[in-house]
Amino acid sequence: MKYFETIKCDDYEIFNLDYHEKRVANTIALNLNLQDYIYPPSNELYRCKLIYSDEGIEDVQYFLYKKRNIKSFKIICNDNIEYSKKYLNRDFLDNLFKKRESADEIIILKQGVVTDTSIANIAIFDGTNWITSKQYLLNGTSRARFLDERIIFEKDITLKQLQEAKKIALMNAMIGFDIIEDYAFYM
Repeated sequence: MKYFETIKCDDYEIFNLDYHEKRVANTIALNLNLQDYIYPPSNELYRCKLIYSDEGIEDVQYFLYKKRNIKSFKIICNDNIEYSKKYLNRDFLDNLFKKRESADEIIILKQGVVTDTSIANIAIFDGTNWITSKQYLLNGTSRARFLDERIIFEKDITLKQLQEAKKIALMNAMIGFDIIEDYAFYM
């Protein structure tokens, strides 16, 4: 089985490395110093894709990064999805993403509970706190960091709570905690 990490590199700095190393260790039971493998090619903003397996690091690729503008979400229900590890094969997620129609992104509901988008964990602002779902698909490195820093709190999120949220935020290695205030949902 192959896995990957998406790691932000900007101005030669490598972000959130401790959390990526923890996830790699939890995935393949090897403690690797990822710093030994990552050498950003310039000072620009890169998405580093580090591919690995049980044998260790297999490839490191760099892509110039441009953030997607996400303002609309198609709600997709799927009770069978499983993505507890960051598998290199994302066909199942990619096929769900293709169902977005005219929306920019999808939000996946599993057994009536909000999980994630196809590329990020999600949080909602309930007027007091930022809440992220206990029922995530992938425990993202940014999600883990924001939980540790008590910026977000875990609680199951229903579709109704999602629809009534004052704001939502997407979280991943490249965008950090990206608050979206003007958005739309489609069923």
